[in-house]
Amino acid sequence: MAGLASSAPAHAAGADCGQLPASVQFEQRTWTEIRDGLACGITTVIIPVGGTEQSGPYIAAGKHNVRVLAQAERIARAVGQTLVAPVMAYVPEGGTKPRTSHMRFAGTLSIPPDVFEKLVLAAAESLRVQGFTLVVLLGDHGGYQTQLQQAADTLNTAWRGTGAKALYVRAYYDVLPHQYADWLKKTGHAGEVGLHAELSDTSLMLAVDPGMVRQKALRAGPPPSAAQGIYGGDPRGASAALGQPGLDMQVQAATKVIEAARAGQP
Repeated sequence: MAGLASSAPAHAAGADCGQLPASVQFEQRTWTEIRDGLACGITTVIIPVGGTEQSGPYIAAGKHNVRVLAQAERIARAVGQTLVAPVMAYVPEGGTKPRTSHMRFAGTLSIPPDVFEKLVLAAAESLRVQGFTLVVLLGDHGGYQTQLQQAADTLNTAWRGTGAKALYVRAYYDVLPHQYADWLKKTGHAGEVGLHAELSDTSLMLAVDPGMVRQKALRAGPPPSAAQGIYGGDPRGASAALGQPGLDMQVQAATKVIEAARAGQP
């Protein structure tokens, strides 16, 4: 066993690029398939960051995790030569002593911001040393966007001269409170758009995975309130048809940023 542990992994020799798996998920490939993919030019990897939190009485707590994985896969296929790392499901969601923010509700898991940032840094570095040269940080939740930017800055300082780069895609998240919210308002839903677990949030989830939404209870529900974990707006008129344009806007925004980074544009 000692001899096995000390032996260096075999390098890809003549990797058959046409035989690589169809899945873009990192965790669905063997280590040799990941190695061979790198030899075939698959040197971009997305770290999708989700979160486990209450999203009102109608959306399951894994909303961000399910959504960001589906979106990261779409983005990876759109830009090509890209894998999607496992979703980070543990993120800052509020304090525990006392309980604040989403931690005031059951269904939420939270870690301190400094622990979260270290997790992002360690995951990104482990991908870089394998040979990935563009590590994309993609966050689905507004609460840790600052930490993702800080992590990317720290990584790029540490990686100077290595040929690797960390790319924080702020545009992916910014679509939701801006372009997508504006589109919903222009289509007659201004009063239903809020901040959390409302029309836009619920519609996005219905478009990705309707099984994550308790639709019967949603349609028969009472007027929404902060006590329910719904912050502003009204989710009861949500639909997949209203959610799909928002998802498309996010994919387009992220794709543009990644392609620009690959082309060396600032």
